[in-house]
Amino acid sequence: MRAPVALEHAYRLINHGPVTLVSAAHGDKSNLMTVAWCMALDFTPPKLAIVLSQESHTRSLVDGSGELVVQVPPRRMLDVVDAVGNCSGARVDKWARFGLAPAKAARVQAPLVEGCTAWLECRVLPKPELADELDLFVCEVLAAWADDEAFAEGRWREDLPEPLRALHHVAGGSYLVDGKQVRARRL
Repeated sequence: MRAPVALEHAYRLINHGPVTLVSAAHGDKSNLMTVAWCMALDFTPPKLAIVLSQESHTRSLVDGSGELVVQVPPRRMLDVVDAVGNCSGARVDKWARFGLAPAKAARVQAPLVEGCTAWLECRVLPKPELADELDLFVCEVLAAWADDEAFAEGRWREDLPEPLRALHHVAGGSYLVDGKQVRARRL
């Protein structure tokens, strides 16, 4: 079940570098895309840096609304994650084509993607020079959520089964899946 995550722990949802699904909405349109370049940027308030190509349909919705949701899809969504990243929402309704269910977000218009293990609702901070030159967006996290089967007490569960583990993009349809979590000894 989706449970709230304290904003001071929001960075922990993506700090391990997973592939993400980014959803956006503007007017009566919504779309989503697969994004490999997303990272935690700051703690208070929590911020993310994310690259969204000017050619993407989702980028046009983000430009119009100033909002987005970053989601962490689990291993069980691998085929959908890859398919979403290899077609354009300008020509295809990705929600319908891939059987994805949108859910209402708490703080932004963009929908959440059901089936993910983490969700970060964000507003884009005004940095047009970064977006124009580098396709780079700086976003403030307004609300954070995680599937309590995967993330609890401010961290990813150590005994996470493979279907709930995060994906990491390599190239050309290849991905790595998070491995066994290990802890450092206190020296």
